[in-house]
This record gives sequence, structure tokens and C-alpha cells, in this order.
Amino acid sequence: MAEVTNDLIYEVLKSMQGRLSNIEYKLVDVDNRLNSLSTQMNAVHLDVSNIYQTLGRLDARITRIEKRLDIIEEPAE
Repeated sequence: MAEVTNDLIYEVLKSMQGRLSNIEYKLVDVDNRLNSLSTQMNAVHLDVSNIYQTLGRLDARITRIEKRLDIIEEPAE
């Protein structure tokens, strides 16, 4: 078995430190991407909410027009 020396341990620790720095850099990149996706998802939710509000207003207007024109169909029972 190879003799373990302080120099050998030091070399191993230096390589580990380099790899950990690389992982940390990649983790920051992943975090930035996740924040970007979260921002985009919030924008999509807002857009969908606005679409639902617009459709609700249009539905109310159509219902009011149908009542004025007396063309509302009675629901079948």
C-alpha cells in the first residue's frame, strides 16, 4: 500500500477544492436559470389571469346582449 504523506493529502485537497469551485460556479448558473424560469412562469400566470378576466367581461356582455335581443335559450331539462 502506498504511503500517505502530507504532500499527497495536500494534492488531493487542492484537486477537490478546484472541483468544488467548479460545482459552485455551475450551481450559481442553475440558480440564475431557475430564477429566470420562475419570473417567466409568473408572467405566464399573469397573462392567463388577464385572459380569464377578459373572457369573463365578454361573457357578461354577450349575456346582456342576448337578454336585450330576447334570444336567450332556456336550458334543457
